[in-house]
Amino acid sequence: MTDKVKKTKIAIIGSTGSIGLSALDVVREHKSRFEIVALAADSNFEKLKQQIDEFKPCFAALNDETAAIKLKNSVSGVEIRAGKDGVASLCELDDVDIALVSVVGIAGLEPALKTLRSGKRLALATKEVLVAAGQLIIDEAKKYNAEILPVDSEHCAIFQCMQAAGALKYKSVERLILTASGGPFLGKKDDELKNILPEQALAHPTWNMGSKISIDSATLMNKGLEVIEARWLFDVPPEQIDVVVHPQSIVHSLVDFCDGAAIAQMSNPDMRMPILYAFTFPERVSLKIPPLDLAAIGKLTFFNPDREVFPCLDLAYTALDEGGILPAVLNTANEIAVQKFLDGEIGFLEIPSYIEKKMKKCDNIINPTLEDIISADKWARKKE
Repeated sequence: MTDKVKKTKIAIIGSTGSIGLSALDVVREHKSRFEIVALAADSNFEKLKQQIDEFKPCFAALNDETAAIKLKNSVSGVEIRAGKDGVASLCELDDVDIALVSVVGIAGLEPALKTLRSGKRLALATKEVLVAAGQLIIDEAKKYNAEILPVDSEHCAIFQCMQAAGALKYKSVERLILTASGGPFLGKKDDELKNILPEQALAHPTWNMGSKISIDSATLMNKGLEVIEARWLFDVPPEQIDVVVHPQSIVHSLVDFCDGAAIAQMSNPDMRMPILYAFTFPERVSLKIPPLDLAAIGKLTFFNPDREVFPCLDLAYTALDEGGILPAVLNTANEIAVQKFLDGEIGFLEIPSYIEKKMKKCDNIINPTLEDIISADKWARKKE
């Protein structure tokens, strides 16, 4: 008689977003391996209620307190928590083994810190956490002996390349190469982007993502944020992190090593793969996605990014080089600019200029505390 496998207990912060939905698909496929203990979202109580009905978690939370009351009145057998503290508290529950944090912006910072301070594995999909507070997050992970497993396809790819090469200390790494799809405007020039509408920018050619990350992909800010994230995850200086445009999104990233070898991770684009890897590492588990067929793909192409047309990438490098609270200001200014574009208040080409103006007005604080980072976020949100 075989022993029953102990289930890995998971909390998903951001369960109604695109990453959260993909994570629940992973759990559906592997019901014998995973158990959903807690689910949290911002305000979509109807969608969260459906997920509660299906996965039967013991805990759930909504950031929107009014929506949380509605949820509490419509479900039974589950403890409902409310507000940002209620959402973050799910990450430190005794029953939770892994917390997947996938919420937009700096809102992911507190859940990430709660996870790490509880000594749990953090499956991190909110790249802004490391962008705004990279040193702080890495220090907390070390202090509490907690793991951070990246859920971004690019950083998961780099992590896997490191594992394959046995480069656990990263001393043999020459360069990290992050691949970018190029978004919907690959090859376009400024005059072709003047009158871009939000629905055009949201039409990503490869990935199915939320609206904010889709716009970030269109401006290449997404890749800039990933450069900052990679610097902290892998302890590699900015000058050793490059970006290359790869429209097919088959090579998810590469690592160059000191002996001239380069290792790449390749697969069909599917966010369930990095999610599952973060849940099961160091084990690999089967996943129902089409196998890679290179003959059918035919060719893989690579280009240097057009930094003049898409200056957000260089803005991210500037913030990373200067450090302090500037990456947090970059992150928040970008979040606001993207929303303004989606709301029709500014044009597509005005997104980087809005961010740059905020950065230039910032009085930088080197070696910031958590309070400094939160204050920087609040300052960047103030209306001019």
